[in-house]
Amino acid sequence: MASNRRIDNILGHLSTPPDQNKDGTCIHSQVNKLEKKNCSELSDNMGKESGVNGRGPRIPKRRQDLLKWNGWGFRDCKFVLDPVKELVSFEGDRYQLRGPLPYFNTWLETIEGVNLHANREAQPDIQADKIPKPIINDGFLEDIKRSGISLTLDPHDRLFRAHGHTLHDLFTLREGIFERIPDIVIWPDCHDEVVRIVNMCVKHNVCIIPYGGGTNVTRAVECPANESRMIVSLDTSQMNRILWVDDKNLTANIEAGIFGVDLEEKLSKYGLCSGHEPDSCEFSSLGGWVATRASGMKKNVYGNIEDIVVHIRMVTPQGVIEKNCQVPRMSTGPDLHHIILGSEGTLGVVTEVTLRVRPLPPCRKYGSVVFPNFEQGVHFVREVARQRCAPASIRLMDNVQFRFGMSLKPPSESIWTSLVDSLKKVYVTKLKGFNPETMVVTTLLFEGTKEEVAAQEKRVYSVATRFGGLASGEDNGQRGYMMTFAIAYIRDFAMDHYIIAESFETTVPWDRVLDVCRNVKERITKECAANGVPYAPIIMSRVTQTYDAGACIYFYFAYMYKGIPNPVEVYEKIETAARDEIISNGGSLSHHHGIGKHRKPFMKGTVSDVGMMALRAVKDRLDPDNIFGNQNLM
Repeated sequence: MASNRRIDNILGHLSTPPDQNKDGTCIHSQVNKLEKKNCSELSDNMGKESGVNGRGPRIPKRRQDLLKWNGWGFRDCKFVLDPVKELVSFEGDRYQLRGPLPYFNTWLETIEGVNLHANREAQPDIQADKIPKPIINDGFLEDIKRSGISLTLDPHDRLFRAHGHTLHDLFTLREGIFERIPDIVIWPDCHDEVVRIVNMCVKHNVCIIPYGGGTNVTRAVECPANESRMIVSLDTSQMNRILWVDDKNLTANIEAGIFGVDLEEKLSKYGLCSGHEPDSCEFSSLGGWVATRASGMKKNVYGNIEDIVVHIRMVTPQGVIEKNCQVPRMSTGPDLHHIILGSEGTLGVVTEVTLRVRPLPPCRKYGSVVFPNFEQGVHFVREVARQRCAPASIRLMDNVQFRFGMSLKPPSESIWTSLVDSLKKVYVTKLKGFNPETMVVTTLLFEGTKEEVAAQEKRVYSVATRFGGLASGEDNGQRGYMMTFAIAYIRDFAMDHYIIAESFETTVPWDRVLDVCRNVKERITKECAANGVPYAPIIMSRVTQTYDAGACIYFYFAYMYKGIPNPVEVYEKIETAARDEIISNGGSLSHHHGIGKHRKPFMKGTVSDVGMMALRAVKDRLDPDNIFGNQNLM
């Protein structure tokens, strides 16, 4: 076995960003089936399918040329403060949210102690000589170079894949550097190349950490500090083709590295969609959805990832796991897919997924309903779930998040414009008795035929009336839905001004929703005081996905941390206490973010000693040498 060594000479193969995407799609229906072929044949046949509009992946190999290296999203999109006008704006033209946001300043000032003049210095790009040198396994490097598979040892490419988007990750990048990062980035082009890479890693005892979109918030792709072997970041982004579409069975076979928006763009050319739309769908990958048991905003119609998966191929150190046929259901013992779903890169790497797909809905319509208070809003979404008439998306925001959302309106709109269609503020607050300090909003998205949408609207708004709700227009519904894609940029702006802003989620039974929301908010407030946070936090919650037996709740909270010497450590203590409160109140450890390393200490209490023994037994049998050594879950 070749020895590991550190090298100073950095060599690599870098890509250039693809051309800009064109707008518009051609919708048609056809069957496009391919026989299983080797990589070169597949590339020849599918070259025109290799990216959006057939020109390679939307995100380049050198992701830092397009995306932020120490924050969320595109480099050209961000919240900024005009130092002269003292007005917050959103820069960039990729989102509905853009331009000056005059009401946002007022909302920010509700965070106790906030001072927008207290601005942290921008962190310059980390110089290559400050990035840890790679550990090199000579035998592996010779074999991988000989294979012709795309790779790089470039320090910035390696650093970009050393982290996800937890507060811990971003503070580390702002304050210094990671102790351990991947030693090499490898871009397989297809399933067969992944098999070759894994076999080479087994041969030379090299560690693999699969990397999809890098959007995780669980420290899942963080390199274990004690890993002394060479670490491969196996970047699946070049595996982004739709291999075949079957419009008779409504299935599609897709490579696992494809990003969500690219998947929907490509499927739309066949008049189809997957309907799986997580908040991170711009940057997260199909394989990542499988590996973390992801959920999307439209799961009421299309289902969670486990509901739409028909077949999975996963490469492990022992070989390839896959079923012998692609059918909607099998009764052949425990479902092997459920060993793969949620495995978080600990057992192997997902290479191909067959999904259930649906015809594109001919009608899409947004809506919203305001309620006098959160309790009535919860009763409404509960009744909609019970009657099984939920639209594609239904999300209830509490009063704090409602006011936050209203603060992101542009200057051309009064903060009350379009609030209740043509109704005026006085009607809502005086005649109907709605208090701006307690009222909440539910945003809605209906999809289907025109007739189906009309019937569903009628039923949902009828239920809303029973619980004191008032229809508040399409504009608020669309704004609330689309805000999801821009809201992640706020945390970067907040951190620039000494504000910690973070979120976490859970699932709870219906009879615990109100209790959990209240108790967690109280616990966070108490823990902030106990841990020396000098100012009161601002906390908000949102019910995002509903089920027969319960709902997913998102919590967001922010506080000023200026003057706290160890802000990440303090935050993690507070979040741990909040997580303990959730579990004590009957909530889950996670709804769809997964476990990673961040929530790993809670796993044993969540799945039991015997459950952990079963997980370890699977790991020991499939990966006895811990080739997939990211140390997630267990």
